Amino acid sequence: MVFLVLLNQTNVFAQGCVAIRSTGGLCTMDEHPDSAVKTGAWLFNSNTRYYKSFRHFVGKAEQTERVADKNNVINKVVTQDFTFTRLFNDRWALAVDIPFADNSRSQLNNKPGTRFSTHTFGLGDIRVTGYYWLLNPAKIHNFNIQLGLGAKFATGAYNLQDYFLQKDGTTKLLGPVDQSIQLGDGGTGIALEINTYYNITHKFGFYGNFFYLANPRDVNGTPRSLSTPSANTIAATGDVESVPDQYLVRIGASWSVNRFDFSAGVRDDCLPVKDLLGNSDGFRRPGYILSAEPGVTYRFKNFAIYGFFPIAIMRDRTQSVPDIRTTQLTGTYTHGDAAFADYVVNIGLTFKF
Repeated sequence: MVFLVLLNQTNVFAQGCVAIRSTGGLCTMDEHPDSAVKTGAWLFNSNTRYYKSFRHFVGKAEQTERVADKNNVINKVVTQDFTFTRLFNDRWALAVDIPFADNSRSQLNNKPGTRFSTHTFGLGDIRVTGYYWLLNPAKIHNFNIQLGLGAKFATGAYNLQDYFLQKDGTTKLLGPVDQSIQLGDGGTGIALEINTYYNITHKFGFYGNFFYLANPRDVNGTPRSLSTPSANTIAATGDVESVPDQYLVRIGASWSVNRFDFSAGVRDDCLPVKDLLGNSDGFRRPGYILSAEPGVTYRFKNFAIYGFFPIAIMRDRTQSVPDIRTTQLTGTYTHGDAAFADYVVNIGLTFKF
């Protein structure tokens, strides 16, 4: 049997203000399909993801003064994914992922030393995906490729509001929370996955995962901020929230020792500047996080527990479409920033029944 493969985007993924939401927290038992699953089986996966983003970047350059001056934005995100997978036989499967999130964002209100927080809690965007192993597992045992095609539904709120502390330090004003802590993006998306493994021996092998979420919807209509946008901001379409694509790439190796599977790999979590389908208007913080990803899984019969811990190697907040348009309109180079995390914690369990 092959190692457990963690397909956690959501997301995601040393994230932060780059709003790469959970794309599953999904643990598919990418086992060699044997007779135990030919008559059908179920997998239940519970995955908890946590990160704290607080380091600001413009491009690849960190704004170290933000942390030193204590005026940085601090996001704390906890996402709980529940995934139910039906294994119909040794090649076909169907998975339903249901995420819940508890998010907070701490920031200054422009009065020295005065911070306040906004919060969101609730259901995220549900995803349904069908999977198929391309090669016949009865004939090929050490290598296979799995394709997944699914839909992401706009079940998570994308226009939640909270109270913002104003400059006088006492007045509060109700308004939409930042895009990075909204529970959903407001779009119905198309999800494509490619998962593969190649085992050199019974205990050592390689894995690879590719995930792309295409959101054809352009903008979701949620205002970018409480203040009245300028004419240039409106012209650049930076006054409303975008519905962006996102993707994840993972490659690595796995080594089995008794009941343990140890893995080491790299992953790239990305929110692209432009979407694959539809327009790319609206405010977004595009960027990518290249991470080293150690992991460990412990198996016991039909039960497994695991931990994966992506550690950021490179963070890049790329120039968005409104940034590019503002640069063209004003003649002044514009490049927004984003807060990133140092690491992400993914822990969970999978049960086959």
